[in-house]
Amino acid sequence: MSSKLISVIVPVYNEELNIVPMYERVSNVFDKLEYNFEIIYVDNCSVDRTPDKIRELASLHKNVHGIVMSRNFGSSQPSEIAGINYSRGDAVVLIDGDIQDPPELIEDFVQKWEEGFEVVYGVRKRRRGSIIRRFAYKMFYRVFKMLSYIDIPLDAGDFGLIDRKVVEEIKGLRENEVFIRGLRAWVGFKQCGIEYTRDDRLRGKTSYSLRGNVKWAKMGIFNFSYKPLEFISKMAFVMTFFAMIGIVYYVVLHFVYDKTPYGFSTQVILTLFLSSLQLFALGIMGEYIARIFNEVKGRPRYIVREIINQPSSNQKNATMQEIINERGTTNHDR
Repeated sequence: MSSKLISVIVPVYNEELNIVPMYERVSNVFDKLEYNFEIIYVDNCSVDRTPDKIRELASLHKNVHGIVMSRNFGSSQPSEIAGINYSRGDAVVLIDGDIQDPPELIEDFVQKWEEGFEVVYGVRKRRRGSIIRRFAYKMFYRVFKMLSYIDIPLDAGDFGLIDRKVVEEIKGLRENEVFIRGLRAWVGFKQCGIEYTRDDRLRGKTSYSLRGNVKWAKMGIFNFSYKPLEFISKMAFVMTFFAMIGIVYYVVLHFVYDKTPYGFSTQVILTLFLSSLQLFALGIMGEYIARIFNEVKGRPRYIVREIINQPSSNQKNATMQEIINERGTTNHDR
């Protein structure tokens, strides 16, 4: 048995039915691997018995830990960052708590890690579920890749393995609005993907609504792309060009004909069209300004209410103090 430790981080929200099955499947994987492992459930303030299930499991297994948020912080991204800050493994595995991503793929991740890859991510070759949802996700990843200023792998979610040196780099990034798969690509290092089929949910109900998915997609695009702003500049140039042509046309028309035609409908259409373009441009700028607003406030990305089965070593206590505060300071110091 290797002395190396792998941390498996599982963000959960209302997943009481999946807590034990997730542990059992992860445990079965590591029975085949010569590594120790810890599994860290990060509960985003569930309203069911998810925290109780984590406590029950942690009372039976020392390698099970839990982080309970003080409130729901939106997407799973703050939960994943909390788990990353808490982890102590030589490598970290991120996997959703709904078990749609197969834990058995961790064995392949570890094999690639042993070959020297520092980031190994899952590529969703196929996705089970509704046709509309599959199509929407496919379109998002392609639009995201086209717009992003970095090379984003297609169909790659957060599910994957990250080496400790990469984890430390991600922990050092202080931005408030986190998009893990984008940060993972941004930090670089030696990376590769492994294709797999993503299963449909077997237990429980999804907490992601259409509105939540749209918000999540906007977060990724506006955090890793300048092209919406570039689009405004290009649009302004094109509209200015056509405006100049229109001005020249009507000036010439005025001198050629005694009675210059007046088109009320044309004026209304042009006014509405230009106004809608202006509002659209303001909306894009507003998205970026809102993100600047969130960053300059400097609030922590999450607040921890409870740690379940916290290791008692001094080193881990120091790490947990950093997790809770995210700046290494106590509330009293603030």
